[in-house]
Amino acid sequence: MVFDEKRPVVSILVDSKWQRRIFSPASLEKLAAVANVVQAPRLSFSDANLADLLDGAIACLTGWETPPLTNELLERCPSLRLVAHTAGTVHHLVPSTFFQRGVRVTHSAAALAEGVSEFTILQMLQCLRRLDRFEQRLRSGEPWHTLTHLPGRLLQAQTVGLVGASLIGRGVIERLRPFGCHILMYDPYLSLAEATDLGVELIDLDGLFARSDIVSLHAPLLPATRGMISARHLASLRDGGILINTARAGLVDDAALLEELTSGRISAALDVFATEPLPDNHPFLTLPNVLLSPHIAAMTTETLLKQGEMMIDEVIRFLAGEPLIYEILPQKLSITA
Repeated sequence: MVFDEKRPVVSILVDSKWQRRIFSPASLEKLAAVANVVQAPRLSFSDANLADLLDGAIACLTGWETPPLTNELLERCPSLRLVAHTAGTVHHLVPSTFFQRGVRVTHSAAALAEGVSEFTILQMLQCLRRLDRFEQRLRSGEPWHTLTHLPGRLLQAQTVGLVGASLIGRGVIERLRPFGCHILMYDPYLSLAEATDLGVELIDLDGLFARSDIVSLHAPLLPATRGMISARHLASLRDGGILINTARAGLVDDAALLEELTSGRISAALDVFATEPLPDNHPFLTLPNVLLSPHIAAMTTETLLKQGEMMIDEVIRFLAGEPLIYEILPQKLSITA
């Protein structure tokens, strides 16, 4: 491929199976109009070919299966100054030393938040109405009249507790407002004034679990939050309560959750698990009060394309010397998902 040596080089380090789903032809054309674009072919990434792909690049676009970018790689590719990640968390992708060495990092968590927020509302409604059970029982031939006497519950009538005022947590608040339910919020970084502006009641974690009909987790998995939802919290959730987790399984004491769910006292909607893929013999698969999905809360066609478009636009802003919109600031890295 012949490049214009006067233009900057941007490398796309996204596996080819994702490229067509994340980058629209229009977005790629927009990027190609301002930069020489190097795209990863269909290959198994290795340190060696990462360095080849990044040779001379000032910016790169990364994704879910991009290998970690190491300090050694940066030594071999000193021109790199921007990592634009077409996904959410970057903790596995770039070491904190990248920030110290002047590499800027941006990500498309805001796009993912839209899909996860919408999916969370779906999980709440599904757990309250259990459409899946009615559908299965109708298909199995159960008499119509035995099913019409099994009422669900109204979301409007529930107290919903949200753990984490993250982008997703705020997206859930926005989507819950039309239902009119009371919303509790636990987030140690949220001020009372901010909570008031969001229209939620700020509360401690113990109080949130004791008072909520539905608890939905939207906190990042960090050393300080690992296992933050303990057996005590789960035990205080009222009978018939619902736990929703689209964040990370590590936030919850897994053994305690299994014990509570096995008792049948509460139910759950789980999109994330301690081991993924979920093992074929996992007890969750046998429990009728657990709604399962394979870590796909953010996965929509529109979301994927928005992830790519958002990061290509960030790269173009960077090349033009304009402010980045979705940059991860070094001082926020320790509390960012």
